[in-house]
Parts: sequence; C-alpha cells; structure tokens
Amino acid sequence: MTVEADFIELEEGGERIMRFSGRLTIARIGDVPQRLSELPYSPARIDISNVERVDTVGAWVVHKLARDHGAQIVGASDHADRLLRQVSIADDPAKSFDEDEGRLHRIIARIGASTLEALSGLKGLLAFFGGLLIATASVIRHPGRMRFNAVVQRFETVGVSALGIIGLMSFLIGIVIAQQGAVQLRQFGAEVFTINLIGRITTRELGVLMTAIMVAGRSGSAFAAQIGSMKLAEEVDAMRTIGVPPMQALVLPRVLATTLLMPLLGFYSTFLMIVGGGLLCWIGLGIPPETFILRLREVVPMTDLWVGLIKAPVFGMIIGLTGCYQGMQVRGNNEEVGNRTTTAVVQAIFLVIVLDAFFAVFFSSVGWG
Repeated sequence: MTVEADFIELEEGGERIMRFSGRLTIARIGDVPQRLSELPYSPARIDISNVERVDTVGAWVVHKLARDHGAQIVGASDHADRLLRQVSIADDPAKSFDEDEGRLHRIIARIGASTLEALSGLKGLLAFFGGLLIATASVIRHPGRMRFNAVVQRFETVGVSALGIIGLMSFLIGIVIAQQGAVQLRQFGAEVFTINLIGRITTRELGVLMTAIMVAGRSGSAFAAQIGSMKLAEEVDAMRTIGVPPMQALVLPRVLATTLLMPLLGFYSTFLMIVGGGLLCWIGLGIPPETFILRLREVVPMTDLWVGLIKAPVFGMIIGLTGCYQGMQVRGNNEEVGNRTTTAVVQAIFLVIVLDAFFAVFFSSVGWG
C-alpha cells in the first residue's frame, strides 16, 4: 500500500462513499485538502479503515470533510478515533455575543462573584468568632492555659510602639479640624463655635475612629502576616500536633490585647486632637487655653466621651479578630501572605466603619445623640 495519502470515490447501495488510504500526515497529505475542497458532491460516509497512519492534520481534514458534508466517519482505529474527538472538541467555536451585552454580563457576573465572596468571608469570620468564644470559655475554666506573657508582648506591639504615630496623627488632625472649622465659621462671625466642633467630633467620633484605622493598618496587618507566615512554615500544624490549640496560643492574646488597649489609645488620641485644636485656636483665633478649656466643659457632655469609650473595645476586637482570621486562611505560597494581609486591613476598616454607623444610629435612638 502506498504511503502517500489518497482517496477514491465509491457508490454502495445508493450511497456515495469516500475511502482514504495511505498516511494522513502533514508530510504525506499532499494535495488531498485542495482536491476535497473541489468535490462536486457530498459523500454519505467516509471510510478510513485503510489509512496506515494519521496525525492531527489528517484528523482535521477528515473531521472538516465530515462536518461540511454531514458525512459519517467509519473504520477509524483507536488512535484515529481519539484524534478525531480532540479536533472535534477544538473545533467548537466560541459563542459570539453582542459587545454591550457581554459587558453587562461581565459586570453582573463580577458583582455576583464579589457578593458571594463577601458573604463567604463574613460567614467564615462569624465561625472564627465562635471558635474564639469557645477558646475563651476554655481559658476561663482553666486559667493556667492563659499565656500572659504573649498578651503583654502584644500590649507593647499594639500599644506602646504605636503611641508615637497615633499621637502625631491625632495632633495634626486636631489642627486641621480647627483650621477648616474656623475658616467656615468665620463667614458667620462664629469662630468661637470652633471649640464646639473640636470637642464633640473628636470625643464622639474621630478620636476612636482614626485610632481604629491606624491600629487596623498597623497591628491588624501584622497579625495577618505573622500567623500567615507560621501557616506556611507549618508551625500552626505543629502546635496542633503537640496539643497546643492555636486559637488559645495565637489568636486569643492578640484579640485580647487590641480589645483592652483600644479604649486607652482612643482616649490618648482624643486628648491630643483636642490639644492640637486648642493650639490652633490659641494661635490663629486668639482664644486663650483657659477659655478653650472652660468652653469645652460647657459644650461637651460626658455622654460623648462614654460613646467613644464604649465603641473602642468593640473596634479593637474586630481588628484583632479580622487580622488573625485572615492569617489563618493563608494557603500555598508567600504571595498569599501579602494578599491576606491586604484583605485583613481592608476588611477591618470596612467593618469598623459599618459598626461606627450602627453605633451612631443606636446612641441617637437612646438619647445620646
């Protein structure tokens, strides 16, 4: 049998049959594709039982012939049958769609995927919070399991080391609030009410909120990176193997430290915001410190301070919980540590702002507005 690819035309039982022979390969196929394109009729069956060898090019020629003429392929060996199935799958054209319709579809798909991802993350965070409550109950029943040294170390990381940056930020924000408020109130000859603005907005909202954002970016990211690195090094799995619960050893000290220190850091931030605002009022508006302090005592109720201090530990718990949760989700490689660290910061800040809005509505409804 010749090795060159060829075909003959037969007629059996009123059906036109095309029978291939030789080698249907790229080196031996010759002018067969051109001759097939000039066929004046449509074959009913394509017989490749006499084909010695077939490659992808030959399988494509046979598949295209069968597709264009609606013919049936018979006599294929196992190897040829596999190639024909593969080229048939590859020949499935992509579905065309209108560009505007496709853009809308992609937008909706992304919104849906982002919503599902957010709900899945919230579900995981709630489950993680439940695990933390169980670990806390276990430590309360067995106080000897509490790692006080780890908590004290986190005190230094979250609190003492953050005093400088939080203090500078708060002092400058106080100056900005006073300056911008004075510029606007000067139009009505009411610069003295700048003190009201500084006192109420810092004690009630900005002191604790800006501190929470700073702690989320500084400590929450550190928690995620530390625990994520331990996950990659399989240290967390090793702790489980030797009987040390990671929730008690890693998560509880960090969450406890942020929960306890946030009220102190929030009060510290509020104080320095007021100092910064008072300094600008003294220099820019000519309001002496004595008058500033007396005016503050008149216009700022104690409930504003309590509102800030009540929100602070909740914010701290959310920041610590989110950072540890994202660190525990690290899988695979070092790039995942960076991704989870970024997610921890974004998620913590988002939840803090959402809770702050909830607290604003709640305290207003109970008469602390």
